[in-house]
Amino acid sequence: MTTEEAAPHELESAVAVVGMGGRFPGAPDLDTYWANLRDGVCSLSAFTEKELLADGADPAELRNPAYVPAQGYVADADRFEAELFGFGRGEAAALDPQHRVLLETAWSALEDAGYAPLDAPSRTGVYVGGSPTEHALAAGTNPALAASIGALQVRILTDREFLAPWISYRLGLQGPSMTVQTACSTSLTAVHVAVQALLLGECDMALAGGVSIGSVRRQGYVHYQGGIFSPDGRCRPFDEKAAGTVPGSGAGVLVLRRLEDALADGDPVRAVIRGTAVTNDGAGKVGFTAPGVDQQTAAITEAWAAAGLEPSAAQYVEAHGTGTELGDRIELEAASAAFAGGTAAGGGLGIGVGIGIGSVKSNIGHADAAAGAAALIKTILMLEHATLAPTVDVTRPVAALRNSPLRLVTEAREWPSRAGLPRLAGVTSVGIGGTNVHVVVQEAPERRSRASAAPQPVVLPLSARTETQLSLLADRLATRLREADAPSAADVAHTLRNGRVRMPVRAYVVAAGPREASDKLTALAEGRRDATVDPLGEAWLRGEGVTWPALDGEVRRVRLPAYPFAGESYGALTLRGAAPIPSVPEDPSPSPSPSPESELETKVAELVIEALDLDGAGGLAQTYFEAGGDSLTAVHLAGRLRDDLGIEVPIQLFLEPITLKDMTTRIVEMKQNGDADGALDALLAEFEAEA
Repeated sequence: MTTEEAAPHELESAVAVVGMGGRFPGAPDLDTYWANLRDGVCSLSAFTEKELLADGADPAELRNPAYVPAQGYVADADRFEAELFGFGRGEAAALDPQHRVLLETAWSALEDAGYAPLDAPSRTGVYVGGSPTEHALAAGTNPALAASIGALQVRILTDREFLAPWISYRLGLQGPSMTVQTACSTSLTAVHVAVQALLLGECDMALAGGVSIGSVRRQGYVHYQGGIFSPDGRCRPFDEKAAGTVPGSGAGVLVLRRLEDALADGDPVRAVIRGTAVTNDGAGKVGFTAPGVDQQTAAITEAWAAAGLEPSAAQYVEAHGTGTELGDRIELEAASAAFAGGTAAGGGLGIGVGIGIGSVKSNIGHADAAAGAAALIKTILMLEHATLAPTVDVTRPVAALRNSPLRLVTEAREWPSRAGLPRLAGVTSVGIGGTNVHVVVQEAPERRSRASAAPQPVVLPLSARTETQLSLLADRLATRLREADAPSAADVAHTLRNGRVRMPVRAYVVAAGPREASDKLTALAEGRRDATVDPLGEAWLRGEGVTWPALDGEVRRVRLPAYPFAGESYGALTLRGAAPIPSVPEDPSPSPSPSPESELETKVAELVIEALDLDGAGGLAQTYFEAGGDSLTAVHLAGRLRDDLGIEVPIQLFLEPITLKDMTTRIVEMKQNGDADGALDALLAEFEAEA
């Protein structure tokens, strides 16, 4: 589809992704992120005991056989270029690292779109969300900090409620500013809200995405049988060995504009969002944290209907895919129903091949509030490179895929084009609490080629806060201009002049083409100034407010390397001094309730008491829900009963209005009578991630 071929109705209802920024495990920028995805790299970190102890781990916890020293870790999340955003040292130290990372990611995304972060359109909206953080919790319980800067200021600098307003304030953006929270589906929901705002005319540009920096410390987690976390620090979505997810961190921001506006203004369109939809499971599930099949299916079909397409037109689906046995099973059931027909002519990856499916969580873990942005950015990068990236650490896809239109992508392969339809994909995200989101993404329209003219020498102005950063920026730009798809020198000049903030340390080169510019920029990075002297370039060096003349011919914004942040470490507050959580007594205290009458009943009762943290056998007089039970606890308890005692328990038993004492009796009877009905197959309670 060329610009001229874009149908009028499509222009009216489509939104362009014109810029992206992101930081993910093993990837400080999106170029590295793509290289890791393409090459099938698992970026989950396995920490040594020395590393964990250095970051404050409890030695006793490390001795726990169930402790898994792994995480999707974002390096240098404690660093922040505070001065660039107008923060003093005290404020920067109190500011949550999650806020710091998101501010820098938003800056990079705007630069990627070719817009100066401090001079973006004023009607730019911000729609982002984040995760709970150790820093925010520690700050809120730190009397000394409150006494120093005030309790209200502590909240403003740490609460995720202020993620969006800080971006709007520091970048001067006057559109709607909303912090969106739907647990694990937060950042993809933020994209949906931003798309709707653009189509309704509430803003003309939008930043959308999310961040999750729960802690800047290297740390692992404790694996619990029947819980959501992997026992070996690896996440294997849709694989027979799938046993749980791995906590991760990350940040992703997308810059969105109405497609018609983006094309008219010559923006660097990276992909097109054709349709979005959000649903909630409501009460039609076994518990608050449980997922539901029907409304996941509805989110998919509604998004494709909004796009004016059948779901079977998809070639690929980036799934929520946490690698939990039951969560993946439910998602496959929902997606298989929605994408039925994907092997038909014109659909999928080819006749008889089906629709590809994968999950970035195998690479980076579960980034919680940033998970949807990580998935959407991955999908857009695959569309740009016409390459399907593999889901890693997969040995054998689950049997449920055999009768599904979906096929797990386990190795990098070309994303084939097809006659009559552009490349199309869907991205799904699911949140605890039941918020399901689906986004339909299409490859970008081909940029219209322009008549070539004799290139003229142009001034390429650069600036940074330090000489080191200026050299690094010159080197990265030189590398970009040596690539096969390097933009023209005129487009580079236009983008540098209008799409970058003017900073105190400055330099320039004069060049007529990308190769000449690359050579001079390399020399500049090595400390050798361009011998060509230009009057406006010299005024730029002196720090004057240069008004650049119009460039000859048609020019447009192009993607260039973003600003190389180089802030110092401001650390983060921790909870290392927190009191340990009291354990459940191994020997329940005496109570008026009758004691279990058999050894098996005693063991069942002990598991129930431990799972629900009851004060001894007296607590067995309550019902499951009166005792504070929920669906996640039910998963844990059912798994323990199965693994420790060989008893399969149906989910209906937890829902019945009977006491826990009666429930233990019923569980023992099931074991004795052998009438268990495949509890875990019926158990819909396990969800995909920890909020």
